[in-house]
Amino acid sequence: MNRRKSRQDSKESPAKKSEIRPELKPERLQKIMASAGLGSRRALELKIKSGSVRINDAVASIGQTASQGDRISLDGKSWKVEVIRSTQRNLVYNKPIGEVTTRSDPQGRPTVFDRLPSVPGARWIAVGRLDINTSGLLLMTTDGELAHAMMHPSNQVDREYACRIFGEVGTETLANLKKGVMLDDGPAQFSDIVGAARGEGNHWYHVTLLEGRNREVRRLWASQGVTVSRLKRVRYGAVFLPKRLRMGDWSELTPKDHLVLREDVGLGPLPVQLGLKPEKGHRGSDKHPRHKKTGARKKPTRYRNVDQ
Repeated sequence: MNRRKSRQDSKESPAKKSEIRPELKPERLQKIMASAGLGSRRALELKIKSGSVRINDAVASIGQTASQGDRISLDGKSWKVEVIRSTQRNLVYNKPIGEVTTRSDPQGRPTVFDRLPSVPGARWIAVGRLDINTSGLLLMTTDGELAHAMMHPSNQVDREYACRIFGEVGTETLANLKKGVMLDDGPAQFSDIVGAARGEGNHWYHVTLLEGRNREVRRLWASQGVTVSRLKRVRYGAVFLPKRLRMGDWSELTPKDHLVLREDVGLGPLPVQLGLKPEKGHRGSDKHPRHKKTGARKKPTRYRNVDQ
């Protein structure tokens, strides 16, 4: 009986598959191709105008749409339009001191985006800023919905920092910082404070915040007359800064890691969309470009610690 049932289920699987991947409305040709990493929309429009792009063996035209099952050809390569789960990219970047968390700086200072790989058809978003004198973990994503959710105060995604403090810090000071103090922009507090290594004349602490206001860690310590001589972010939510990742290097998260991050802030899986699948016998363009090494930089290692 079970075998008969399994055979019957297998016969019904095409119907179930169509429910999971429904037929979507036609999309503009250049949008589908750009999402697949074949170039920018503007560059693809030029290729369409030049007659280099064909759809179902006919020369494509500007404004033309493509639907599920259509065949697209470019530069001797062919793809089939299919319904796929949309994808996003996520990086862990180890920010050095001296870089600013902005796309361009009027003063010409280096930015955290200078060393990141290009993402055709998308752009990197920094999840939470770090000031120029703070180093450590920056989560970069192309998923705007995820970035907004992780930064929104209502989700209370915790951020952990390693702080080097000059001199001794009394128990009353630590109690005040955990209880909460009033800053210029409202009350603030550390949700956790843990003492770490001691050095000559200084002490390291790991502190955790549930929000990310401007220079909040330094201002909290300063409210108690304490100066932070070094500050480094080591965790943002479920993402830890890998010890093996050198300053100025980045490491890419897996799709599984991305799903974990979305689930942690109450988001579901990514929606489905029209995408391209290389046809057999034709090697299509990789959706994500390979990492290019610059100078003596080592090839980054894949980060796997998100769900641990």
